[in-house]
Amino acid sequence: MGESKTYTSPASHSATELALEGGWRVVVLNDPVNLMSYVVMVFKKVFGFNEPTARKHMLEVHERGRSVVWTGLREKAEAYVFTLQQWHLSAVLEADEAH
Repeated sequence: MGESKTYTSPASHSATELALEGGWRVVVLNDPVNLMSYVVMVFKKVFGFNEPTARKHMLEVHERGRSVVWTGLREKAEAYVFTLQQWHLSAVLEADEAH
């Protein structure tokens, strides 16, 4: 009963720890501009997705307003977000609290 235990929550991880653990998500958000076929084509080109995977993510964006299309190290995630934005898709980087 006299033992004291320290628990750390995921929120206490530093940005460096998250970067090392690969705790970053690339999220594509819905927009009223891009055609569904265009979004599928971009997912295939940028991520190398096959047609069914690209369509699954496109439909998730369309129906739910967002889709996590990639998770991993921050530097790579930032590069994907930049690339998607160059293709005129709405993409953001999010910390993955699960890590």
